[in-house]
Parts: sequence; structure tokens; C-alpha cells
Amino acid sequence: MNAQNNSQDMNMLKSTQEIKINNDSNNTAALVNISALTKKYGGKAALSNVSLTLNPGHIVGLLGPNGSGKTTLIKILTGVIRDYSGTVKVDGDDIGPSTKALISYLPDNAYFSSWMRPLDMVALFKDFYSDFDENKCLKMLKRLGLNENQKIKSMSKGTIEKFQLCLVMSRNARLYVLDEPIGGVDPAARDFILDTILTNYSENSTIFMSTHLISDVERIFDSVFFLKEGEIVLEGNIDNIRAKEGKSIDELFREVFKC
Repeated sequence: MNAQNNSQDMNMLKSTQEIKINNDSNNTAALVNISALTKKYGGKAALSNVSLTLNPGHIVGLLGPNGSGKTTLIKILTGVIRDYSGTVKVDGDDIGPSTKALISYLPDNAYFSSWMRPLDMVALFKDFYSDFDENKCLKMLKRLGLNENQKIKSMSKGTIEKFQLCLVMSRNARLYVLDEPIGGVDPAARDFILDTILTNYSENSTIFMSTHLISDVERIFDSVFFLKEGEIVLEGNIDNIRAKEGKSIDELFREVFKC
């Protein structure tokens, strides 16, 4: 990873923000409102007229194949991409400094420098984020069986991804934005990651997670958005979708995104 990417990913980490989705009919105030969001690269739309809201207390899936616009949407929510049209608000505010403290963000690639050890990153998070729970993180690292003084560059890809998740989930954030958290790990590591997600967020917070590996994570979602070629083509409560379509979310995903 080059220095420019490291700098951008650290900015992602520090610039996290939030989103909201219509998960049910309750009157809970939305955490994030997105309206008519469009983002183009050289005339080609990566996102086209995307509108959604996210309410507190849910695990929400952003589902789509590679290249569907998931990461672009997440980078806009986290303030990494600023040039777009439409409206994006977090807790009533435009994306900016006031929203940074609300969101804990897991990007789709590692942002560690090669010389770092886990304890270095724990100290960094403690300095950056007032809501970071150091003891909680160290307990998760112990459960992972990770040597706190091991050089990160010597870790496997799966171990690095689990370590990143421990850091992100050790914040007491309002919104956790996770970009493909199980995309590059083996099935055993996926179980650890999903368990960590389920056991380390409160009912007052929301998890917004992108993935294309539906069968592994379908069980944890409350609601989902299907994103296809930059447009939302399906959304709703996961149980309602299953009942209406008569099939699992994974089966429906394969049907909608069939080549």
C-alpha cells in the first residue's frame, strides 16, 4: 500500500459519519437521511439518485456485487468523498466535523503502517476517539489469541481484518460502518467476525455493513438494500422480503444479480 493510500485510509478512519434506514414503522428519529444522492466518475454514474434513511438499533445490509457502488456510498457517508450531488445528513447535520464522533468506520483495506504493533494502534485509537474502550479492545484481542507486541506486517490477512474489527467495535459509536468485513477471510474467521459484531454493539446503535457474501451474513440482518449499478433496486425488512418472495435473501440476491 503506498503512502497516499495510507493517508487516505487514515482520513477515512478519522472522518467517519452516519446513515439511517426505514427499518420499521416506529417513530424513532432517523440517524441518517440520504436524498437523491448521485456520484459520477467521468460522466459514468457510480451512484444514481440514491435515497435512504437509517434508524437506530438495527443491523442493515448493503448488498451488491463488486462494482455496484457500495464502497462509493460508504465513502460519501464517511466523508472521504465530498464531490457529489444530493443531500446526506447525519443526526440532522451535513457531513462534517460534527458527525465524526458518531461513526466508527471499517474500510475495505488495511490502514496500518508496517512497523506498527497492536498496542500502537490501541494507543492511537485511544488518542483519536474519546469513546474508545481500551479494556474492551484488549479483551477481544486476548480472545483472538493475538500477541499485542507482534508486528502487524507479520500477521495473516485474516488476522489483520479481525484486529481491525476489534478496534472499530471497541468504540461506543452511534453508527458502525463496515465495508466488506468478511470479504477476504476464511469461513472460521467469518464466524469470529460475525460474533464480534453481534456481541459488541448496543441496541441504541446501528450497524451498516456492505457485503456480497450473503449466505454467511444473512442471519444477522434486520433489513437490507440491494444496490445494482449504482441504484437501489430492492429494500426492506428482511423477514418481510422473505415472506413476500418465498425465498432466502441469498437466493433472491443470486436471482437479482444473475449474470
